Amino acid sequence: MEKNFSQSTLFDFSDVSSEAIELFPEVWRAAEEMVSPVLTVRENAIERLVSVNAPRFSPLIAYIFATRICEPKIELRYQIVIALGNVLVPDKDGLLAPEPVRYTLKIYLSKMRRREIFGLLQVAEKYPQSETSIASLLNACSFAGNSLSNIFLDRKAPVPIRKQAIYFSGLVGFLDTIPALERLITRLESRINGQKMMTFAPRVKDEDVSLLKDAHKTRALLRT
Repeated sequence: MEKNFSQSTLFDFSDVSSEAIELFPEVWRAAEEMVSPVLTVRENAIERLVSVNAPRFSPLIAYIFATRICEPKIELRYQIVIALGNVLVPDKDGLLAPEPVRYTLKIYLSKMRRREIFGLLQVAEKYPQSETSIASLLNACSFAGNSLSNIFLDRKAPVPIRKQAIYFSGLVGFLDTIPALERLITRLESRINGQKMMTFAPRVKDEDVSLLKDAHKTRALLRT
């Protein structure tokens, strides 16, 4: 007596975006190669998975991509960020990614802390076109405001990254960064004014003036 066994699908296409993804063994192979220590292997795996839109249709692939937000090679990290950002927005037909995929991704993103967010800001600095994707990823993390504050208050952090932290605080609308912005403004104004009053003091750094301007702008935006 024959028995019909139904195989559970890797991708959920019901009432959402749909793509023809047929080479499941290839998808699994590429997923394994995502964590390879060999750069070229990871690069090829990401290219193959993105080409079939796998992160959008598989919770597992979306999860693996999310764990690579701190990918050492920033060029690959950028591709990962774009792929993940696309999961969180409707496609060209206005359809959403499957709910299990979005849920899995959001759960992971909600646990991001300074290291992951610092990595996202590095991508934003090198690839301005990633702004929308990064904003979407940060918006999924309720703790992002705290990490952004920690970064832009850190004097040892690169100034361009601190500026990105300030910018995204305002862009996404993290109201909890306002107290930290006020501390930064107070600190910078005190330093700048002190240097102006003392002729023997070092000249005011352009980066301090730039940070102060950004902090004022973001604070005003968040207060509106």
